[in-house]
Amino acid sequence: MIETHAHIYDEAFGEDREEMLNKAFTAGISEIWMPNCASETIEGMMDLATKYPTQCRPMMGLHPCYVKEDFEKELYIVEEWLNKEKFIAIGEIGMDLFWDKTFIKQQEEAFLTQCVLAKKHSLWIDIHSRNAFWETVALIEKNADPTLKGIFHCFSGTLEEAQKAIELNFLLGIGGVATFKNGGLDKILPHIDLKHIVLETDSPYLAPVPYRGKRNEPVYLQIIAQKVADMMQISVEAVIEQTTLNAKNLLL
Repeated sequence: MIETHAHIYDEAFGEDREEMLNKAFTAGISEIWMPNCASETIEGMMDLATKYPTQCRPMMGLHPCYVKEDFEKELYIVEEWLNKEKFIAIGEIGMDLFWDKTFIKQQEEAFLTQCVLAKKHSLWIDIHSRNAFWETVALIEKNADPTLKGIFHCFSGTLEEAQKAIELNFLLGIGGVATFKNGGLDKILPHIDLKHIVLETDSPYLAPVPYRGKRNEPVYLQIIAQKVADMMQISVEAVIEQTTLNAKNLLL
C-alpha cells in the first residue's frame, strides 16, 4: 500500500515516531508521502526523508491555512527547496475557506504560483480544498494547463464534484471520512471507477472509526482500504492493488 498523505513529522508523533513508522511498514505500507505545510515544517519532514529515503517521500508546498501577509516570502522558500532537492509533488496547496476568509486573494495567488512551479519542475499537485471545491476548480481551469494532474486530498464532496475532479485529470484521496457514519462517501464510491482513487490517512488527523477522535496513524490505512472495498463490493486485495498502481502512475 502507498499512504499518499500523512504528516508524520508532526509533533503528535514526537514520543513514538519510529514505533509508529515500524508498525506501518510491517503492515505492508511501502511508502508514506509527506505533504509540507510551511517553512516551519520542512526540517522535520526532510529529516524523515533522509532517514527513510525510499519509504518517506516529501512534497514541497505552502498549505493554504499557512498563507498570511508574508506568503510571498514562504513561496520563495518553497522555490529554493525545489531548486536544490528532489520532491515527488507540490503540496499541499489549495484553498481553505472553512476557518478564515481573510487571505482569500493571497490563497488564490499562492495556489496559482505553485501550479506554475509544478509545471516548471514537472510535478503533480496535492490539493487541499475545504469549503472551496469550486473555487479551487476555477483556479485550475484558469491555469489552463491540461498536463496538470494530482490528488484532491481528503475528498468528501458530492458525486458531481468527484466527476469534475476526475474530468480535470485528478485522483480522489480517500481517507478516514469513508468510515464515518454520515461521511457521505457510501453514496459516491460505488459510482466511481477504482482507477480514480488513492488511499490516505492525513495522520495525525481524521482517524477512521473505531479510532475517531484519537490520533491517526498510517497503519490505519488498512481500515480505510477495507471500507472502500465494502462500499464498492470488491475485494480489499483489488482495492490495494489498484490504488497502489494509481499512486505509482502519478510519479511517471
